[in-house]
Amino acid sequence: MRKLLGCIVFFALGTLGYAQGPNASNNEAENQIKQVIETFFDGFHKQDSTIIKSTVADGIVLQTTGRSPEGKTLFKTEEFSKFLKSIVGIPETTKFEEKLTSFSIQVDRTMANAWVGYEFWLNDEFSHCGINSFQLINFDGEWKIIYLIDTRGKEGCMD
Repeated sequence: MRKLLGCIVFFALGTLGYAQGPNASNNEAENQIKQVIETFFDGFHKQDSTIIKSTVADGIVLQTTGRSPEGKTLFKTEEFSKFLKSIVGIPETTKFEEKLTSFSIQVDRTMANAWVGYEFWLNDEFSHCGINSFQLINFDGEWKIIYLIDTRGKEGCMD
């Protein structure tokens, strides 16, 4: 009976040790992931494909979803090379900014998800808002984006 009680106490203490919340390494990983995403958008705003490419893995998948004016769900996959060409090809006379409004990052070992709110502004006028959902993998100490899907809409943005 003593051994059973001892095992239960040991197990309970071990469980409490893991329930204390994120450890320093998770906080460090979250900071690294946030930096990767901020670097992605730095390249985006500078229209620099080299910076953007430095943040993504080979074979990255880009998708978007939203609603048509009639309320029908839209879903589209975009080739990464076409995405880069479209960003680099934006005329200098066009001012654009994707303002990141929130971050929620979850990490488990070599995988992470970042749920990032945004507002998109075109020539200083509000265009749309949504969520960018990033999936990242830690390739031997370096976080890379492997998947990005975003939502787009005009309602519920400035609440």
